[in-house]
Amino acid sequence: MKIIGLTGGIGSGKSKVLNEFKSFGVTCYEADKVAKKLMINDQELSNKIKSIFGSDIYYKNELDSNKLANLVFNDKNKLASLNAIVHPKVALDFKVFISKQKVPFVIKEAAILIESGAYKDCDLIILVTAPRSDRLKRVIKRGGLSEKDVIDRMRSQWEDEKKIPFADFVIENNDWEKTTPQIKKIYHQLSS
Repeated sequence: MKIIGLTGGIGSGKSKVLNEFKSFGVTCYEADKVAKKLMINDQELSNKIKSIFGSDIYYKNELDSNKLANLVFNDKNKLASLNAIVHPKVALDFKVFISKQKVPFVIKEAAILIESGAYKDCDLIILVTAPRSDRLKRVIKRGGLSEKDVIDRMRSQWEDEKKIPFADFVIENNDWEKTTPQIKKIYHQLSS
């Protein structure tokens, strides 16, 4: 079974691209969503997070993700500390997930797949790109984050130019009507 990594910076449209692959029946693993679940449900992990960021990072057993984001996206050391305890848990969960699959390939979606080094465990990499200005507009339009918050998160991720050399496929997501044929082409290549 092949593992296809799917990544892209905040606001690139990576989730929308992933949903398109899902619509073709592709088995997908959303590492970022799994990480959020584990940070709440895995007692060992939540205890480590509390020890690093303080017990008030959780309120009534719910992670205050905005508070955590404000801490880590303004401090590279705190972000590195969080990634160092979360990524191994996600990697373990992914191994269990893979062991249950009987398909030719799965797509593993993660925002910092390349930056974290997790791309090394993938057979192929799909990178979703979009102009920075478009990405900024998309994330602000989604709501919940200020322009400063979005820029802080963008700064914590590599620029597209730095990620492109790692990618086997690059999907330019400037205009959805032009994006969908790119996704279909990649899907057919992966399926053949």
